Amino acid sequence: MTLRARTAAFLDRPIVGSVILGVILFNAVILGLETSKTAMASFGPLILMLDRICLAIFTIEILLKLFAHGGKFFRNGWNLFDFVVVGISLIPATGPLSVLRALRILRVLRVISVAPSLRRVVEGLVNALPGMASVFLMMAILFYIGAVVATKLFGGGCVACDATQAAEMDQWFGTLGRSLYTLFQIMTLESWSMGIVRPVMEVYPYAWMFFVPFILVTTFAVVNLLVGLIVNSMQDAHAEEGNAATDAYRDEVLAKLVAIEARLDAQSRKEDA
Repeated sequence: MTLRARTAAFLDRPIVGSVILGVILFNAVILGLETSKTAMASFGPLILMLDRICLAIFTIEILLKLFAHGGKFFRNGWNLFDFVVVGISLIPATGPLSVLRALRILRVLRVISVAPSLRRVVEGLVNALPGMASVFLMMAILFYIGAVVATKLFGGGCVACDATQAAEMDQWFGTLGRSLYTLFQIMTLESWSMGIVRPVMEVYPYAWMFFVPFILVTTFAVVNLLVGLIVNSMQDAHAEEGNAATDAYRDEVLAKLVAIEARLDAQSRKEDA
């Protein structure tokens, strides 16, 4: 076995994956402690040293994978993900690049590439993107139509409004952008009734005829459709993984049966001879 093959076999060991996962979680705690002024004042040098050790472990792991797999390393999406996350952490965070120090927390995302269950979740989300794009497009059309209607109905000023009500109407529906943001808040059901709709109904009593159908269509129909797409995609990803595991087990059993049959044939020939 070549050195590359031994390195690849070493990296594929479950214990190695468990150690890397532990380092990721430990590094997440260290990065959290770096945000504490009290912790940094008391243990700053130690915390920074532990952070550098974690980064060194991640770098060594990437280098070993590059050595073991060569050009095939970049054909794996999860390897590319790890490479980018660790590469960002290695960029000197000085001067105008000081903002990159905050991006070191992205190392925590490496837990996704290590934990199979999290990988299934991400793969399910990625597989659902085409269907989600269609749902988002439909939602954008509904929001645009609703924003135009709301701006025309409630944002154009009203004779019966007092100064406070006129200011609220302008704040919520004075422009197309404000109407879009207000409708998004209403879709999330965040203070939609007492905070927005009821004050609007004090001026426009029949405003509920616009807001209630909007909530039914966007919040209860379109959003649930989006959730359904994601759930179905994750189920498909889990089923594919199960089928792959079943096929691998079947191939392994068939290989063992073939080997047993070959040994029996060889033994039979010896007895006949």
